[in-house]
Parts: sequence; C-alpha cells; structure tokens
Amino acid sequence: MKINKTNAARLLDKAKIAYELIPYEVDENDLSAIHVADSLGENIEQVFKTLVLHGDKNGHFVCVIPGEHEVDLKLAAKASGNKKCDLIPMKELLPLTGYIRGGCTPIGMKKTFSTYIHESCLNYPYIYISAGQRGLQLKLDPNDLIKEVHAEVCILFHD
Repeated sequence: MKINKTNAARLLDKAKIAYELIPYEVDENDLSAIHVADSLGENIEQVFKTLVLHGDKNGHFVCVIPGEHEVDLKLAAKASGNKKCDLIPMKELLPLTGYIRGGCTPIGMKKTFSTYIHESCLNYPYIYISAGQRGLQLKLDPNDLIKEVHAEVCILFHD
C-alpha cells in the first residue's frame, strides 16, 4: 500500500528529520488519541494530540500532550504568557490551521504559532503525532519535533 506523503512529512524531509508514516484505521465516531493508540498497539503515553488554544493576551497557540490527558488551561495560560485561555471552537480549526479534527499536527500549520509540548515526551525515544490527516501518524524522536516546531517543553497538566 502506497502512503501519500502529507505536507508535514515533506517539511520533515526538507529539515532532514527521520520519521515513519504509520497508517491506522479511522473510526469517524471515535477520533480520540486512545483509539489511535489502540489501533497502533502503542502506549497511549506516547501518542500525542495537538490542541489549538486562544489566550487573552497572546492570541492563538498550540499544545501537544499525551492523548488520554486533558490540558490544564491554567498551566497552558501560564506557559504561553496569558492570564487565561480556552480551546478554540472546532469550526475555527480548519480555517486557522489548515487541518481538520483528528488530523491536526503542529507541523506545517497555515501560520506559525507558539507551540508547547508536555515534558513527558522526553521520557520516550519516539512519540506519535498526527501526520496532518486522519488515518496517518508520524512516529518521530520528540527532540526532533521540538526543534522543528520550536516548541517549549513544559508541564501542561497535573498527573
């Protein structure tokens, strides 16, 4: 089966970053990272989701966290230099990022947003993030992702 490269994969090629494109079965009724981890047979702590938030001071920013966790809005606001923040409404995701729910990746969004990744990513030799479309994940070294999107490593939820 030939896997067509996504824009995110092409950007990683250009940056000479090693990755694997891993397809999985999409369930339109369950776009959760937990479903993705189950489909891949991987530890949910290594399957990260990409969330887009809006802060009261600095506008839009991106948080990348392990799939079964919820972002702590107070911690996200603090990390991003905002007093408070909220997840953006779903209808804004595609026009803002160029990606749809279940296929949003921090790599190659329409605009460059400040990106924050949860520190647990550094516990693993590789993590998974969306490749920019449903049914396809990128498996890569978290340090390479941090470099590519200029992410700040921080705490985005309490265990």
